[in-house]
Amino acid sequence: MDAHIKKVYVPMTETGFYILLCLRSPNHGYGVVQKVREMTDNEVVLGPGTMYGSLSKMEKDGLIEFVREKDKRKIYQITELGMEVLELELKRIQRLYRNAQEVL
Repeated sequence: MDAHIKKVYVPMTETGFYILLCLRSPNHGYGVVQKVREMTDNEVVLGPGTMYGSLSKMEKDGLIEFVREKDKRKIYQITELGMEVLELELKRIQRLYRNAQEVL
């Protein structure tokens, strides 16, 4: 993995984390927004500007890829590089959680 990608994406923003998590199966931006709201009981709401800015940057950086267009919506899915970044972030979160449990 490119050191630049690792530096930019780890640690990950909550937005980036949820986008990659949700794009393990193909979806469009609005679908990701809905899924995140559902997963977090409306605690995390991704605004359109944040959402589409993140999708554009992640696509440019090779973490997600355009799959097809359906009903005028772009469908994306996570790439192999995106999965590597997501797995790194999951390991980081698990370490944080484990450390907190030991202290508490």
